[in-house]
Amino acid sequence: MRGEQGAAGARVLQFTNCRILRGGKLLREDLWVRGGRILDPEKLFFEERRVADERRDCGGRILAPGFIDVQINGGFGVDFSQATENVCSGVALVARRILSHGVTSFCPTLVTSPPEVYHKVVPQIPVKSGGPHGAGVLGLHLEGPFISREKRGAHPEAHLRSFEANAFQDLLATYGPLDNVRIVTLAPELGHSHEVIRELTARGICVSLGHSVADLRAAEDAVWSGATFITHLFNAMLPFHHRDPGIVGLLTSDRLPAGRCIFYGMIADGTHTNPAALRIAHRAHPQGLVLVTDAIPALGLGNGRHTLGQQEVEVDGLTAYVAGCSVESALEAASLHPAQLLGLEKSKGTLDFGADADFVVLDDSLHVQATYISGELVWQAEAARQ
Repeated sequence: MRGEQGAAGARVLQFTNCRILRGGKLLREDLWVRGGRILDPEKLFFEERRVADERRDCGGRILAPGFIDVQINGGFGVDFSQATENVCSGVALVARRILSHGVTSFCPTLVTSPPEVYHKVVPQIPVKSGGPHGAGVLGLHLEGPFISREKRGAHPEAHLRSFEANAFQDLLATYGPLDNVRIVTLAPELGHSHEVIRELTARGICVSLGHSVADLRAAEDAVWSGATFITHLFNAMLPFHHRDPGIVGLLTSDRLPAGRCIFYGMIADGTHTNPAALRIAHRAHPQGLVLVTDAIPALGLGNGRHTLGQQEVEVDGLTAYVAGCSVESALEAASLHPAQLLGLEKSKGTLDFGADADFVVLDDSLHVQATYISGELVWQAEAARQ
């Protein structure tokens, strides 16, 4: 009650002359914010007899929920999979710098590493609310080491693992405590994987299928055990085949639990996934698309040699594409869908009344003009300040 009274006494901001993404449509409505949350103006007018304390003209721009990146390996020279002495400061740097990209929440991602790296890094990256200091941390995404050798991609083969007889205890011995973990990517064809999936989902941890040679039946069985996500669809998995579409077939499978939505991450850079493949996936299952960056430590640094976990990678050219869907669908794939994946759709990824006032201001070309967290301006483009 005291918190509600405090919010009622807080300043009211009214964002005018804008197009709000709400219910899958861009609506010409004002956005009202108080106490860090989206406010229903009718209650303000008719129950409290109040008006806005401050009005901000958005110049006809788009207001969309803040972006949520559930797969980001680092950036700006920071590698989340490196057990450095300043893990926290590295995460803080990335959290601050991604505000300019409209990201208000993210899941720092660790690629396949030896147990000693997990034991040192995982406890140092707790869940943290966003603010002027940077985007919020929703929990870690542990991608590997329980993945396929054949589809390991950039993951170091020397540190890959399979599950032993006491599978979940084996996982705990590898990762350490799971308090800070939100997503685990694993290959469902590994022995004892379904036991692990059930144990993880019982603890509220999202299980994602990836870096795998699983056929469709193995993938469907994993969903029945609790898996809800596919890590970078099409990449590091068996290619689609008409006799057995593999993990990709989950997008249109009729053998899944009733009402279960399968989400799938896609890297829309035109390189990891051809734009035609992105269009096929989106048209088959639009409500499951989750846009991810899968950004590596080279983000923001340009071409050259950079680290990714225990390996070195060469970057030569960085591009990004949005293809095959409407502006509204693309924005929801970067905000609402990842929130739904993590069970946060009541507070994140939406501009519905009562939700956290995390949002991004965009021009018609979808360039970020400003980023807000809890209704507070945390980043603004130079041009927008004039």
